[in-house]
Amino acid sequence: MFLEHFKLTVQPFGVTPDARFLYLSPTHREALASLLYGIHSGRGFTALIAAPGMGKTTLVFRLLGLVTGNTKTAFLFRPLCAPEEFLRALLADLEIDDKGGGFACMHARLNAYLLEESRNGRQVVVAIDEAQNLEEPVLEMVRMLSNFETPAKKLMHIVLSGQPQLAEKLASERLTQLRQRISILARLAPFTAAETREYIQHRLCVAGAAFEKPLFSDKAYAMIAEQSGGIPRNINNLCFNSMSLAWALQRPKVDALMVQEAINDLDLDFIASRKAPEVRHPSRPSTLAGATGLYTRWRYGCGLAVGLLSSLVLACATTQEPVESLRSNQRVASQIPASVSQQKSGGSEASAITNVPTPQDAHVRKRTQAIVPTPQHLQRLRYSRSVELSADEQRLEKAQAAQKEEHVPFVPAPRREEP
Repeated sequence: MFLEHFKLTVQPFGVTPDARFLYLSPTHREALASLLYGIHSGRGFTALIAAPGMGKTTLVFRLLGLVTGNTKTAFLFRPLCAPEEFLRALLADLEIDDKGGGFACMHARLNAYLLEESRNGRQVVVAIDEAQNLEEPVLEMVRMLSNFETPAKKLMHIVLSGQPQLAEKLASERLTQLRQRISILARLAPFTAAETREYIQHRLCVAGAAFEKPLFSDKAYAMIAEQSGGIPRNINNLCFNSMSLAWALQRPKVDALMVQEAINDLDLDFIASRKAPEVRHPSRPSTLAGATGLYTRWRYGCGLAVGLLSSLVLACATTQEPVESLRSNQRVASQIPASVSQQKSGGSEASAITNVPTPQDAHVRKRTQAIVPTPQHLQRLRYSRSVELSADEQRLEKAQAAQKEEHVPFVPAPRREEP
C-alpha cells in the first residue's frame, strides 16, 4: 500500500545496507576512491572511520563489489569473539575446510590457501566491520595476519571499518605496530543541507519515483536536514515516518507538518521528559516556629468554637419562635377586658390598649434573653481560657529554652601556661 500510494517499486528508506542506494557525497566518494586505491596498490592495511549511521557498511559493500573478478573477498561482522574464534570465522567465510585443530593448524591452512590464490593470480580482501569492538588480543592477531606475504607483495588485504572509538584504540601505545601498518585512513563527514536534499532525491529515484511532482516540500527538506544532523540513518528514519504519515492521510506530498510529527514521534528525549513531577517535602520547622503555629491554631479553634456555639443558640431560639409567640398571645388575650373589645376607640381605653405588650415585643425580649449568657457561663469560660493560655505560654517558654540549649556558644578552654 505504501509503495502503491507513491508509485514506487522498492522501499527507498530501508534499514539494510543496500549498495544500490549509496549516495556518493564528496567525502564518501573520496573515501571509496582511497580504499580502492589501497587495495589495487597492495598496501595491506586500510581503515575507514566514521560516526554511527554514516553508511560505513554500505560503502564497504560497494567497495567489495568493485573488486570482484580476480579477487576473493570476505566480510566479517561479528568481531566480539576470542582470537581463535575470529580465525575460525575467517576460514569459514573464505570457504576453507575446518578440519579441527588448534590455532597453529588454522594458521597453517590459511597460509597455504593464500599462497595458492597468489599463484593463481587472485587477491584476497578481508573487510572487518564494527572493528571498534575488537579486543586488543584480536587486533594483535589481525596484525599478525599481515605477515602473510612474499618478497614481492602482500597475500591478503585487510580493511578495518569502525566508529571513532577505533581511532582511539589505534592511537594507543600498545597497538603502535598495527597503527604503523595502516597506510590509508579514510573518513566520512555528515551531509550538508544541499547534500541531504540530493541524498533523499537519489534514493527516491533508485526506488522508481517520478519527479514531475516532488514528494517533499522545500520546508520539509530543510527540516529534515536540520533535525537529522546530516546523518544518513537519521534521514532515512525521518523520511520513512513522514511518508508513512502522508500515506495514512492520503496526501500525495510530504509537508513540514508531517515532518514535525515524525520528529516528535522519534524524539526520545521529549518522551522521557514527560514524567510525573517530583514531590518535594517541606523542611522541618524549628521548635519556636512549631510552638507559634500551635498557639495560632489554638486561637483559631477557640474562635471557631465560640462561633459555632452562638449559631447553635440562634438556631434553637428560631425553632422556638411559634411556641413563644403563641404563649404571649394567650397572655395578652387574657389580660384585655371583654368590655374593651366591644367599645369604640376612646381616650382611656385607647391608652390602656397601647400599653399592652404586643406579641412581637415579647418575642424580641425572649430571644434577647436566650442569646445573652449568664454570669456563671462567662466566669466559667474566662477560667477555661486563662488555663489554656497559661498552658500555651508554658509550652512556648519550654520551646524557647530548648532552642537556646541547642545553640550553646563554644568557649575555648583556658590555655595552660608552659612551665
